[in-house]
Amino acid sequence: MMSSSQWDKQPRPILEAFVLLLSPYAPHMAEELWLRLGHSNSLVYENFPKADQEYLKDSTVILPVQINGKTRGTIQVDKTCEVEEAFRLALVDDKLSKYLVGKTIKKRVYVPCKILNVILDKQNVEVGHL
Repeated sequence: MMSSSQWDKQPRPILEAFVLLLSPYAPHMAEELWLRLGHSNSLVYENFPKADQEYLKDSTVILPVQINGKTRGTIQVDKTCEVEEAFRLALVDDKLSKYLVGKTIKKRVYVPCKILNVILDKQNVEVGHL
């Protein structure tokens, strides 16, 4: 628990939101904290904090990586990731790099936020390797 000097250093709106969120789980403690924050009315009459939808959006996605049409692993990329960055991340991934290093790449198919498919040149692929 924070000492009273630590409570003074916290931004007031954050403390008020915390106490409101605490109230269903520890109503007596939350009511006491609410009064110590200087409110004269009861916590029961306050509106519950609303979630900001912007913070609930995920900025990254898990991207499946296929090599010659077979899913060999996944990488985590930013939603705004371009094909070069996605391919670079696939190359540095331990699980995926063993399929790509030293191979001739015929084509790279990248659907943003959906999939990265790497087509290898058949002449450069060892039999039984993939």
